[in-house]
Amino acid sequence: MKTQPRRLSLAELQRTAGLIRTSADIDEGATPTLRDLTETLMFSPGDGRIWLNDQRMVLLRSSTYGAMRSELIASMGQDQARSLLTRVGYSAGARDAELVRRMWPDSDPANTYHAGPRMHKIAGFVRPETIRLEFDIERGDFLAEYTWNDSVEDEEHIATFGIGTEAACWMQIGYASGYASAFMGKMIIFRELACQSMGAEACQITGRPADQWNDAEDDLRYFAPALSAQRTRRSIAPAFSEVSRISASLEAAKPVDTKELIGISAAFSTARHLIERVAPTQATVLFTGASGVGKELFSQTLHKISPRRDAPFIALNCAAIPETLIESELFGVERGAYTGATTSRPGRFERADGGTLFLDEIASLSFVAQGKLLRALQERVIERVGGIRTIAVNVRVVAASNVDLREEVRAGRFREDLFFRLNVFPIKLPPLKERRDDIPLLMESFLRRYCELHGREVAGFTPRAVRTLLQYDFPGNIRELQNLVERGVIMVEDDEPIDVHHLFRSGELPVGESLVLNQGGKLAGASHHVTPPESLIATGVSGGREASDYRKALANARYNVAEAARSLGLTRPQLAYRLKKAGIV
Repeated sequence: MKTQPRRLSLAELQRTAGLIRTSADIDEGATPTLRDLTETLMFSPGDGRIWLNDQRMVLLRSSTYGAMRSELIASMGQDQARSLLTRVGYSAGARDAELVRRMWPDSDPANTYHAGPRMHKIAGFVRPETIRLEFDIERGDFLAEYTWNDSVEDEEHIATFGIGTEAACWMQIGYASGYASAFMGKMIIFRELACQSMGAEACQITGRPADQWNDAEDDLRYFAPALSAQRTRRSIAPAFSEVSRISASLEAAKPVDTKELIGISAAFSTARHLIERVAPTQATVLFTGASGVGKELFSQTLHKISPRRDAPFIALNCAAIPETLIESELFGVERGAYTGATTSRPGRFERADGGTLFLDEIASLSFVAQGKLLRALQERVIERVGGIRTIAVNVRVVAASNVDLREEVRAGRFREDLFFRLNVFPIKLPPLKERRDDIPLLMESFLRRYCELHGREVAGFTPRAVRTLLQYDFPGNIRELQNLVERGVIMVEDDEPIDVHHLFRSGELPVGESLVLNQGGKLAGASHHVTPPESLIATGVSGGREASDYRKALANARYNVAEAARSLGLTRPQLAYRLKKAGIV
């Protein structure tokens, strides 16, 4: 008797078609693996920084976190403290989802999502075990169940308050909700059904879309900035704002404004605050700092946010103009003033009338030009070369120098009276090595700019390239970083991430000490060695290896591409690209 074929359910048909992903779809050998994630964690003892790829991290004792948590509860009350910690965790989870999807854009969705619990485990908060995971991004369906073991949050809560009647993994619930929400593009709420703080052996959590919980408002109120017992489902809006921001950033790269200041570091923020303070005034501003720190860009921003924004911004590099012509460039020239002056021409002061005149490398001016500039600043009038009449000008002068003008005054190379006239509101711009927190943002901005300019599709940066750039001292400052990224965009193949050898083309790279986690969980030195360019070209195959090496590595790894890539010292996308180029797959 023939057996009737079993009819598949709708869910089974969807799983067969790949529409629903489950925990069974997770490939432990596919990127990002636990090792891939730990390799993005870098310790830089020399400058006191810890990085998770391009995000700065801190080490914090669990007892310190517990003390802070107890203080929050004592000063704010339990509900307010829970809301605050939940929102902090939510933001952290959303940002980790952004990092994973940016670093491994081609990874399978199930493995991409699984990176979140792994990163939570690396951070030391909890040891998660997946019980159930099903999601369909297109349909917006999501269901996840986890067991949480050894929760730090529970241990600290129990140590202070003992066993109670309510769940206490507030920040971790926020993290899980933020990660899943950013991943799915809709509000996902995780809830603790059992908790060690309630006497359970382990925590049991379940995550569903907010609209699939009957009493979601009980949870949503903890995601809102201002906790209120009367809040309802409208609380989704403030909680979901971070997800909207993250989701927007995960879309295809859009053109960026190359004239915007970029940075979050304390040194950058200080300089930005100073230009915001002086912008509404008419004061003369003097920018100082090494070459390449962005003095002209800061000056342009100062002009844009000042009342003079609708008038011209005129820039002049004093070092680029011959000494015999600098006066005519600044003040203009009348017809017949000298041989070749066949027409009258306005100078930079006249052209900038009503607006801002930016004088870069002002220390290169001759003593004669310095004297005439001083008069123009004091009297607000100029005379053209060869002219007999004075011209009133309304100009805000912004000067810049890459040398110490006080030292120039002491050496007799710069007029003291002009220095004090320029030094009304000095702003010192820091070198890039003093604002390392800004390097990842600048890398991303330059990558988008040059991919658009050169028509390239580049899959970001390898973890090794990120580590190297975060450690590099950048003697050329932002201009050097800009050049390195453009060089990497040109050198790399399409859909391949930029690696160290694409950026640096002159042998060994001198960098500071950095440490990463090895397979045993201990800190070990990170390799920053740059393969010489000639060795990359020698075999005709990108990476300096023969196709036979790739076949052998694949066979040894039982055709697990991720494992083979690790054995070759490559990332999975790099090896996949080279296998395709060599005709192996």
